[in-house]
Formats: sequence, C-alpha cells, structure tokens
Amino acid sequence: MISRSIFDLQTVLDTLVKSAVRLCEADSANLHQRDGEVYRVVASNGFSPEFELFVRRNPIAPGRGTLVGRTALEGRTVHVHDALADPEYTWAESQKRGRFRTMLGVPLTREGELIGVLALTRSTPRPFTDKEIELVKNFAAQAVIAIENARLFKAEQQRTRELTESLEQQTATSEVLSVISSSPANIQPVLEIIGERAEKLCDAECSIVSVVEGELIRLASIHGMPEAGVEALQRAFPMRRTDETITARAVRTRSVCHVADVLIDPQYQRKDTARVSGVRGCLGVPMVRDEQVVGAIFVARRQPGLFSDAQVQLLKTFADQAVIAIENVRLFNETKNSLEQQTATADVLKIISRSTFDLRTVLQTLVQSAARFCNADNATIVREKDGVFYPAEVYGYSREFMDYIKNIPVKAERGSASGRALAKGRVVHIADVKTDPEYTLVEAQRLGDYRTALGVPMLREGIPIGVLTLTRSEVQPFTDKQIELVTTFADQAAIAIENVRLFDEIQDKSQQLEVASQHKSQFLANMSHELRTPLNAILGYTELMTDGAYGEPSEKMLGILKRLEANGKHLLGLINDVLDLSKIEAGQLVLELSEYSVQDIAQTVRSTLEPLAADKRLAFKVEVAPHLPSGHGDGRRLTQVLINLVGNAIKFTDAGEVAIKAEAHNGSFHVSVRDTGPGISSADQARLFQEFQQADNAITRKKGGTGLGLAISKRIVEMHGGRIWVESQPGQGSTFTFTLPVIVERQVEAA
Repeated sequence: MISRSIFDLQTVLDTLVKSAVRLCEADSANLHQRDGEVYRVVASNGFSPEFELFVRRNPIAPGRGTLVGRTALEGRTVHVHDALADPEYTWAESQKRGRFRTMLGVPLTREGELIGVLALTRSTPRPFTDKEIELVKNFAAQAVIAIENARLFKAEQQRTRELTESLEQQTATSEVLSVISSSPANIQPVLEIIGERAEKLCDAECSIVSVVEGELIRLASIHGMPEAGVEALQRAFPMRRTDETITARAVRTRSVCHVADVLIDPQYQRKDTARVSGVRGCLGVPMVRDEQVVGAIFVARRQPGLFSDAQVQLLKTFADQAVIAIENVRLFNETKNSLEQQTATADVLKIISRSTFDLRTVLQTLVQSAARFCNADNATIVREKDGVFYPAEVYGYSREFMDYIKNIPVKAERGSASGRALAKGRVVHIADVKTDPEYTLVEAQRLGDYRTALGVPMLREGIPIGVLTLTRSEVQPFTDKQIELVTTFADQAAIAIENVRLFDEIQDKSQQLEVASQHKSQFLANMSHELRTPLNAILGYTELMTDGAYGEPSEKMLGILKRLEANGKHLLGLINDVLDLSKIEAGQLVLELSEYSVQDIAQTVRSTLEPLAADKRLAFKVEVAPHLPSGHGDGRRLTQVLINLVGNAIKFTDAGEVAIKAEAHNGSFHVSVRDTGPGISSADQARLFQEFQQADNAITRKKGGTGLGLAISKRIVEMHGGRIWVESQPGQGSTFTFTLPVIVERQVEAA
C-alpha cells in the first residue's frame, strides 16, 4: 500500500489503522500525529462519528492521564488492561464516549524523535497478546515510513518549485507583454496586471502602481489592500516627489527603496496610513526611461522583513515592462497619424510573448518590423558571441553584402554606426555616412548602398549587449518618433535576449552539476581500482619477503617490511573507503542480506583491533548482552562499521579504555563504542558524519585520516534502516552509537 500510495498519505494511514484493527482483533483505533506540543488524530477506524469529532476537537498533550499522552510521555509502548481499573487514567469522558476498556499505545519514532502514537482499543477487558503487540509495532513502523515518504515528497516538490520559479517569472513577463500588445492605447490594463503579477510572484500581500505627472505622483492601480487601506491610500494620492513615502523616495532618488519595517523607519511620514493598510516590509522600484522617472511599483507585506534579491530583480523587470507600456501609449496618444507604427509594436510584443525562448524568431521579427515601420531599407541586429560582437540578424541587404559582413567583428569604435552605439551606449544617428569624417566602413557602405544610418544599443543594466541598426539608401534622417520606436524595439530585443540567457543559464547549470557529480563518482571509482591493484601486489610481495620467501630478512629489514606492510594496509583501507563512497553516491552499493550474529561481529572486531589497543596499553572491553537474537542484514558491512568506530576510538585515545556494548530492545540492535579520548565539541559533532570532515583540533590533525569512515558508516547504517549518532564533550571521551532493526527485509534507498 505504501509503495502504491506514496503521495497519498491519508489513504496509507487509513489503511494501516483499518488493517491494525482487523488483524489485531481490536474494536477501534486512532492514529495521532504530533503537532507542536500536542497530538492530533489523523486517521481513525471503528469509532462512532460523534467520538471521532470529539477527539479531533480535543488534541492530547503528553501526560499520564490519557493513553496517547502516557505513550508520548514515556516514549514506549503502553498497555492498559482495563481503563476503568487504571488509577492514572483520568480522561473519563473519552472512555465513556468511546466505550473502550483495554488500550494499547505504540509510539511512532523517526531517528529517535517521537512523531505520533498508534492507539488500539477493545470494548471489553481483554489484553493484547505479545504477538499482537509486535504486529501493532510493525504497523507503527509502516506509518513512520509513510509519513517520512510524504515529508520527502513535499521537500522534493519544494525543490521543483524553486527550479521552476524562473520559468514562472518568464511566463508572467510574457503575460504582461501580451497585455501590452492588446492595449496599445490604454495603459490601465497593463498597470493592473503588472500590479497583480508583482504581488503574486514577489510573495507580497499588496501592490501599488503609480505614474509620475510633472511634480505629482498619481495612483494607477491597487491590489490586495483592505477596504480601509484603499480609502487611506486614495486620500494620500496624489503625492509630491518630496514626500517621505516609499513610492516618493523611489521616484525622487531614481533607485530601489527597500525598508524592512516602515513603522520603525524614522524617515517614513505616513505611519498612520501604513497601520490602516496593514503594511510593514515594503519595496519600491522606480520606472525609469532615459533617466526620467515615469512611475513606480510598490509591493508590501504585513510582516516586517526584506524581499529577496531575486524578487527585487523581478520587480525591476516589471518596472521595465511598465516603462515600455507607458512609452507605447504615449507614442500612440501623441501621434494619431502613426497608428501603423503602434500596431507594429503590438505585433512584435505578441510574437515575443508567444516565443519567449525562441530568440531567433523574436529577433527576426524585430529587425523586419523596425525596418518596415520606420521606412528603412535595411536593418541588422548585432549581438555578442564569445566576447565579440557579430551581425546576428539581417534584413533587406543583398547576399553580397551579407557574405562580406558576416565574419567581420563589430568593435566599439567610431568607424561605424553599430560600433559607435556600442562605444557610447546611446543612440547614434548619422545623417549621411559619406560625409561623416569618422565613418570608415567604406566597402560595406558600397555593397549595402546606404547613406543614412541609425544605431540603437540594446541595454541590460546600462551596458550594451547588442545594437539594432537601420539604414536608408537615400539621405533621409529618421524622425524623433521613429527613433523612439526603434528604441522600443531595441528594449524588447534586450529583454528577449536576457530572458533566453537566464533560461539557458539555469538549464546549463543544472546539466553541469549533474555531469560533474557523475564524473566525480566515476573518477573516484576508477582511481580506487587503479591504485588498489598495484598496492595489493606491493603488499603481497612484502608479505612474501617478511615470510622469508626470498631469503631470511635481517632484523632491520624485517622492521622496515613490517612498517611498509602497515602503511600499505592503511593506504588500502583509505582507497577502499573512497571506493565505497563512490559506490554509495552512484547508488551501486548493494547490501548482501543474510543472517549474522552480533556476538560474532564483536569478537571479530576484538581479535582484529585488540593488538592496536595493547600497543597503546588501552583496556579493551566487549559487553554483549546474552541470548541476543540472530540478525538479518549485511554482516560484513556492519563489521566494517564497527571496525571503523573502534579503530577511531583507539586512534584518538591515548590513555584509559575502549569499550563495545551491544544489546537488543524493541526489535532493534543497539551497539555503542565508548572511549576515554579527548572528546568532541558540539560544533565539530554537527559535521562529523559528512564526507571529508573531521573534528577541527590539534589532535585530529596529528592523528590524520581522510574523514570518510564515519560518512560511510552512516550510509551503511541508514541503508539498514537505522541511525548513528555521537554523544561527547571535550575532555570527557566520546560514545558513538548506532541502532538498526534486528530483521532487515530490504535495503533502504538513500533519500
């Protein structure tokens, strides 16, 4: 059921509770999940609807007066044979409503943390058998797995939302552009959707869009404000540039105004309006064109705090879109006779909104529309490629001209209209290139047969990323309105290029991360194999020489050979750790599940490492509880874990003892390794089980090591469905403990 309904937690929990009631011959059951300091019912079976409503309205706190509270308080299974005969049970109303007598509570724990309680009841005093209790524990374990699966799934959804956030922003930009294209003569719909999208995508609770008219700032749109706040804002507008508000400050300074809490901002003068509107954290972004402020976008939250850098950048993008929309409308209203030009702008914006990531289609449309509606004979768009600017799109020129210029880089110099626009970062208008003493593209001019040239830079944050250039075959300068229209096209081209750049960058970074991870794992695996083969040969020959296969070695030579063998085995162990890590990361480490004995593992570790402890004159103790059950798991890998823990304890302990303790409780083995070494600080404990990490002190630097052993041990224990942790204080030694189920039916995959 868990595998089939991994994303439907309620179905899994309902089925678990129902199955527990049926298989354990109970009359009813509830599953309570921890919610802060109390436990709430999340699944129920066998109780009346009235009783279910009663317990859902009465969450249970830890305490001995209730079954769930007592189980939560003790953190273990609680079995009440008869609720009426239990002197500590005090929730009489619940017992009366539920009509139960025998009760069984089993805790739900994840990595030692209590996350819920599974409670079963019978209407008559009939205690549950040991077998039934074990079965309920199994159901509780399944519930923990289901809850953890749901948690992990939600976390994955969050990561997915973060990865798609930029795409959502691009979609919002396209929607704004679409509205711009559909409202060439009316700015209001554009400002409305900008305010609406800004509020949503910036995770704000309200938004205001305003426009500048002379020295006054007028209200254009409001979203998300309560009625009282709307009325207060309507009274506050129009406001002057000199007013101390977020909007006026952004307009006056022509820069972003970001305040974590306006109620404590000493410069903010409209605190009464802010209180009525319920705003605290505020962000204002000016809408600027040609260094002139034409309006501002304001978003706010009801809680103090700053917006993220990404949200600030997004609001800047909306401000750029609003500037374009305002300018489009101004051009339309001021020049009734240029309706065709305005229609062209709308058509281009439609194509941009429909082809957000098809950059070539967008740029082709821009260059064609710019030439056609500005009465130009030819047009080009120059873009940057590998740090050099080249013609990217061409319209109207002959094939001979195109073949000539396609491989000629455009330099930021005054010898051409495009180069001059790149150098200046502003519009360049050459009435007649033949009479311009600085114009040097003589052959291009001859092949292209043009006289008047107009170069408009495509800017991103004030820096040219390309140039839109128009030419005419006769000396006929472009009008101011035509130059404004070409500037609008260039702005759209810059936005389109930036949109695609951001999208490609996200995709490229994701692919790079994936490839880098694969290469790293493959490199580690390959290098481990390549190093291990010659090292095994060295160790083999060393052993033969030690045993006298090539003649009896001298005492001095024997000492050298033993050191060589010890260092070689140490290096082989490090290589094996690296190989294990690469297998784990690649998902290739597979447990070989079979029966094993904890006693045998402990004795194997003792016989292997006791000589090391004896060399340092350390006491070596092994305390294994009698009659431990046989385990089912990967005994070889668990031996590796214990050898690593004991080996570390011996390595870092200079006096005292090292002790292994093993016992079994509630279907799990509990194995600990205690030492009297220097101890580990809390800061170092937090990163101790990470790859290539060690405690940061003089002792660890002196003892050496790669920092892989504990990370690998942690992975192996977790693959058995267990967990590992450390308890330590500086100067008081350390105790490493791991627990895992006695019976492991299948390998637990990494989250």
